[in-house]
Amino acid sequence: MTLLAAAVDKGAGDTRLVLAAILGIALVVVLITWLKVHPFLALILGSLLLGIVGGLAFTDTIASFQAGVGATVGSVGVLIALGAMIGGMLAESGGADRVVNAVVDRVSSKRMPWAMAGVAALIGIPLFFEVGVVLLVPIVLLVARRTRLPVLAVGIPALAGLSVLHGLVPPHPGPLVAIAALHADLGRTLLFGLICAIPCVILAGPVFGSWISRRLDLPAPVMFGRRENVNNEDGDGPSGPVDDLGGVTGGGQRTAVDNAVGTAVEAPPRRLPALGATIATVLLPVVLMLLRAIGELTLDEGNRVRSVLDVIGTPMIALLAGVILAMFTLGTAVGFGRQKISATLGGSLPAIAGILLIVAAGGGFKQVLVDAGVGDLVGRTAQDWSINALVLGWLVAVGIRLATGSATVATITAAGIVAPLAGGLDGNTVALLALAIGAGSLFFSHVNDAGFWLVKEYFGMTVGQTIKSWSVMETIISVTGLAAVLVLSAIF
Repeated sequence: MTLLAAAVDKGAGDTRLVLAAILGIALVVVLITWLKVHPFLALILGSLLLGIVGGLAFTDTIASFQAGVGATVGSVGVLIALGAMIGGMLAESGGADRVVNAVVDRVSSKRMPWAMAGVAALIGIPLFFEVGVVLLVPIVLLVARRTRLPVLAVGIPALAGLSVLHGLVPPHPGPLVAIAALHADLGRTLLFGLICAIPCVILAGPVFGSWISRRLDLPAPVMFGRRENVNNEDGDGPSGPVDDLGGVTGGGQRTAVDNAVGTAVEAPPRRLPALGATIATVLLPVVLMLLRAIGELTLDEGNRVRSVLDVIGTPMIALLAGVILAMFTLGTAVGFGRQKISATLGGSLPAIAGILLIVAAGGGFKQVLVDAGVGDLVGRTAQDWSINALVLGWLVAVGIRLATGSATVATITAAGIVAPLAGGLDGNTVALLALAIGAGSLFFSHVNDAGFWLVKEYFGMTVGQTIKSWSVMETIISVTGLAAVLVLSAIF
């Protein structure tokens, strides 16, 4: 009788946890998609409802949420900020345009879609997706006009390169959050993520772009927002020389007020950074983290070389090294003074404030899920039903992505739900689980996703055309990413 009572209590408790999870996630979805509440506030309110319904005391729910926020910001926030600084220097110096223009000038029209996918993937390493789109779209339109290629034949590969890096490769917020929640090794996840990114970019980029461009007759939109100062080696656009703040000087230097610091700074002439130095700056953090991962896989503990790699490949150190290098290669080398470099680095941070708040609140939501026992319930269910952990993580992320439209929210929530499964997995599988969640978070972007409307407006498409091109491309990335993860899990 005691065993029967215990079973009944357990069943009732499990039902309560399921209800709590459903209500908490449903509240987040309704607030974001219907009432248009900012995800930061939606995640806070969803966490409170989840904790209370799940059986946690109100004070315990608050404490759990705050603990999750602190842990997430401590492990992820610094990395996002450092990555944003590198991206800010890359954009402000014209380094991204330098890479793109070098490729455009050297690649034939036939190979241009492949080149655009590669360039987008390269500059997408430190840049957030939205920033990459803003930088690349004018170049895409220029290339399409110059080569007479269909806009989507060039644009889809560029979007695929940016999207894949955003969903699968650190230091983007989604992968970082998944890594932190699952306690995965960042270097190993980065290594596997780059491997998975290759087939994703190829299939969703040049292959799908070539196919869809023959079926959607999309006229090239009128070019807009093109930065003449970085598309012209001499810095002499049709309206005269352009200074380092993007203003026309009329032939002489002037003093400009930098909004980031609120002080008058001298605006020296713009020089484009060297191509090799730009590429080296972007890849330095990636290379350092990869070397650490390779050292962990090939060298014994206590080995002196491995000890050095463990230090320089630590994510914060690797990204900090990238920022310091960028200050010289993308700052001093192009004529920026110390004030301008400081203003650029500081100016890159306000843009990520919203992302950091969402990520932090998502970390709190994840912690409430764990403390309420939802994660343990999912773990037990997965074992009872023999569901592959990688497939489960992908499916959970897909469901939340379709409901909320946010890849970051999908990654955060899915990672929190399946986190207990990671405790019984080896290091390689945990890293692959983080990637499976990241792949699921990209599935079928549609009308509740801000990225959907960004792409629609920039390329001048209808809603139907955007679904047929952008939404399908995202789905190809997601499914290919899962397939690549499963293949790697069979090998490693």
